[in-house]
Amino acid sequence: MSGDTYDYIIVGAGSAGSVLANRLTEDGRSRVLLLEAGPASHPYTSLPISFGLLIANPAANWCYRSEPEEGTANREIPVPRGKVLGGSSAINGLVFVRGQPLDYDTWAQFGNRGWSFDDVLPLFQRMENFEHGADDLRSQGGPLNVVEAYDQSPLYDAIYAAGEELGHPRNPDYNGASQEGICKTQTTIRNGRRMSTAVTYLKPARSRPNLRIVTGALVHRVLLEGTKCVGVEYEAGGQKVQAKAGAEVIVSCGGVASPQLLELSGIGRPDVLGEHGIEVRHALQGVGENLRDHINARLMWRVTEPGLSYNDKARGLGLVWQVLRYATTRRGFLSLPSAPMLAFLKTRPELETPDVQFHICPFAVKDPTRRLLQPYPAITITCYQLRPESLGSIHVKSADPKQHPAIRFNFLGDPIDQRTMIDGFRMVRGLANASAMDGYRGEEMSPGPGIESDDEILDWIRGNSETAYHPIGTCRMGSGDEAVVDERLRVHGLEGLRVADASIMPTMVSGNTNAAAIMIGEKAADMIRADN
Repeated sequence: MSGDTYDYIIVGAGSAGSVLANRLTEDGRSRVLLLEAGPASHPYTSLPISFGLLIANPAANWCYRSEPEEGTANREIPVPRGKVLGGSSAINGLVFVRGQPLDYDTWAQFGNRGWSFDDVLPLFQRMENFEHGADDLRSQGGPLNVVEAYDQSPLYDAIYAAGEELGHPRNPDYNGASQEGICKTQTTIRNGRRMSTAVTYLKPARSRPNLRIVTGALVHRVLLEGTKCVGVEYEAGGQKVQAKAGAEVIVSCGGVASPQLLELSGIGRPDVLGEHGIEVRHALQGVGENLRDHINARLMWRVTEPGLSYNDKARGLGLVWQVLRYATTRRGFLSLPSAPMLAFLKTRPELETPDVQFHICPFAVKDPTRRLLQPYPAITITCYQLRPESLGSIHVKSADPKQHPAIRFNFLGDPIDQRTMIDGFRMVRGLANASAMDGYRGEEMSPGPGIESDDEILDWIRGNSETAYHPIGTCRMGSGDEAVVDERLRVHGLEGLRVADASIMPTMVSGNTNAAAIMIGEKAADMIRADN
């Protein structure tokens, strides 16, 4: 490929951007430039355990931090996002959750035609190779391998029994007909290796002559001529480069960086842009607004039975054995997702669908930022509200593209969120304290039994919770003054510019967001090809 003119320029090679690069080059004719600010790879990204190894590593992680806020006891909260080919799919916890049909039907009810569950189900099916078989809702033959976590343990059996004791069903497929229940995690792993979108979508496309990938390329702005987007300006190797797009520029930088790039380009709220000396090229009030994420409470207990916790397996000769086991068989805890079990439950019986999610992790850390393990065997059960109501924002702090934006989550700002988190916290305790767990559950280490009242629980959540790493909504899809893109992901009022990533979600999907982000990449590719 010669010259600096392409049909499509994709900014960001993450969960959605890698899908777009694959699908838009399938015809062999469309010339595509894919720009990624991070490196091509990192030695750890093929390992499933990289969710712990790269959680705070700037070599493959943007390492954002939120602004101090009342909802988090004025703490700065780490906000890891992938900075490498594959984006966050290369460093995440490998938990594959579609969400509930209600999520997508709600998007359609907001006027986003083509986004109901019936509309997006074929895309989820096209994506996946579900190792446990195809049916009306699941599929095989897609690029993204999905498999149930294979790990077996008496501790998991006890958790299933505890759930049944409390009336929580055992669910064989939470991505199938019903989400509710306790279940083994479905995960994007194949033969013990992480299946990021860099592996599943980008690798098969990299040899195509009509695809050019530039890593270490930080995009400073999209280029506008009047109301038409004609290209991008980026920095690579210390040089500024302008590349032109004959058809479209697609921004796929994720929930944090996509609104930042639009604002750096003069697209956004005039008051925000003016504060930082950025010329207003196109006023859009919704850019950077509507931020949602999952605030994640992590409760921890000692495990009395030795050998069942990763904390035992990750020390001394146990760790040596695990490394050797992985090297020879691709098995062991190095090959597992962050949480081998999940639970999707209702905090109130009158609810139609689950409103909280638990991640059940057979380990405990003493430093969530660096994932340092506790020196004793333990289990962690995390809880978050599936569909939070509280809205935050992400806006630039300056006109410098290298300065991270201001992330304000406004966690627990809505009374519904407060009530749901308190009730979910109590349900976690109920599960851990069920009689079926008596042979395994030791002392409650965090927060400890002294935290009992609603106010005490809420204060503890504010002072100790992290995020679940699911920022969405900052370039919201829809109509009206607060929407950024329409139902075809075109930026309102501009030609030749779309956003395609988790930032376009109008509301939070019910669970981990990576599967939905990949689906958005698939749907965006279909719409772009149809429109051009």
